[in-house]
Amino acid sequence: MSDTGVGGSRVPPGEPRLILPFLAPFYNVVRDLSYPLMRLTLGGLVLYHAFTSGKLTGKVTIASFAVTLAKRGLEPAVPFAYLVFFTETVAAVCLIVGLFTRFCAAAIAIELAVITFTVYWPQGFHFAQTPGGGAELPLLWGLMVFLIALRGGGPYSLDRKIGWEL
Repeated sequence: MSDTGVGGSRVPPGEPRLILPFLAPFYNVVRDLSYPLMRLTLGGLVLYHAFTSGKLTGKVTIASFAVTLAKRGLEPAVPFAYLVFFTETVAAVCLIVGLFTRFCAAAIAIELAVITFTVYWPQGFHFAQTPGGGAELPLLWGLMVFLIALRGGGPYSLDRKIGWEL
């Protein structure tokens, strides 16, 4: 295979040839930004959820959330409530900045798997067409965060800056 694209532009190793080679300078600049943007978006959505659900504002306490978990059959409820508060706050911030990325992303992915299959799956799959929401979006979030756990912090992460990761 040739190392030139359409119009004779150079193709970086491992990248497909561009149909529109004049976009190569743009892609060369933004290629490494897509991964941190994904971390920022997913971590930000989890943190935003913690804020809007009242976990960060104090409207929901560990004790009151533990009661909710116990009603859903998730026991031991109090330790699980602490884990949820940790993953939706500390782990979400760590995911955003790329610190302990694999561990934090795995913790969030596990939480989302539990949420997907215990809360939303029984209601159906389609999120918008199911009263109370379906499993579609929590499953998507969980899979995306799981992929970050597999990949690690990536470029522009604190893990990369300090030179090691879990």
